[in-house]
Amino acid sequence: MTNALLVAAIAAALVFDFTNGFHDTANAIATSISTRALSPRIAVLMSAVFNLVGALVTVIFFGSAVSNTIAKLLAQPTVVVIIAALLGATAWNLVTWYAGLPSSSTHAFVGGLVGAGIAAAGGFNGVRWSEVGKVVTWLVLSPPIGFLVAAGLMLVIYAAARNSRPHPLNTYFRRAQILTGAFVSYSHGANDAQKSMAAMAMALLATGHLTKFTVPIWVVFLAAIAIAFGTYAGGWRIIRTLGWRIYKLDPATGMGAQLAGAATIQVATALGFPVSTTHVITGSVMGAGAPRRLTAAGWGVGANIVTAWVLTIPAAATISWVTFAILRTAQLG
Repeated sequence: MTNALLVAAIAAALVFDFTNGFHDTANAIATSISTRALSPRIAVLMSAVFNLVGALVTVIFFGSAVSNTIAKLLAQPTVVVIIAALLGATAWNLVTWYAGLPSSSTHAFVGGLVGAGIAAAGGFNGVRWSEVGKVVTWLVLSPPIGFLVAAGLMLVIYAAARNSRPHPLNTYFRRAQILTGAFVSYSHGANDAQKSMAAMAMALLATGHLTKFTVPIWVVFLAAIAIAFGTYAGGWRIIRTLGWRIYKLDPATGMGAQLAGAATIQVATALGFPVSTTHVITGSVMGAGAPRRLTAAGWGVGANIVTAWVLTIPAAATISWVTFAILRTAQLG
């Protein structure tokens, strides 16, 4: 029974990782596609490759700081709790994907862990709230940081290029977007793949296959491959929202949004904090457009996205709470 639950947990983690990949494809490529810096097919392939590379390189050479942070959120994680959290997060990913809203896979997984942890403990002591508070603080702060960095970067770019001819500049920025798009994909893999790595490692620890929390190399490879395949599958509904509805991007703002977002994600990853790449890039897109002509419609779309952000943790927590109750009943039965 224990081994069967472990296999189920690993499978659920990989499915979540896959949905994370296609849900968040837009983070890296929406701006590149909307400015025609890359064709959709090339952009998706590039994003998948660099998600894979980012996940592997970061954890193998720099450690699993983000996974370590995730592992601290629950007082006593069990395999059933982990499965319930993953199923709740995956369900919310699919709901928001279908609606075309770039909500956060990270928020969904954190919410799933909180909901399942509360259900398992029969109260709030199943969750380490101080650790959750640290994670939520970074989740809240990272989009405004991306907004401010992107807005500041665009002001510098506009000042430096005010006497330049538009056509050569657009050509330059389109070429630069290939690099910044790859950087976003690399950063996404580095941060987001560590969430499913944490889930699998927690399941291994809970079933006695590990004596202390660590991420085995085979787990790193499984998570990296799953998020890369998910990225290649693409999330076209969300790409349309990020690439066109918030702000009609030009090559300069596209590059600025990507560079600001990727830099913000890299800082968070180095510090060991799981952040929402969706939120950061959305904030960066809005920040890049703010110095000039972010439309009222764009602000309206942004408000809808913020609403989805606010709902994600409680919604995923509720789904995971119910899922845990169902799994526990089936297990006891």
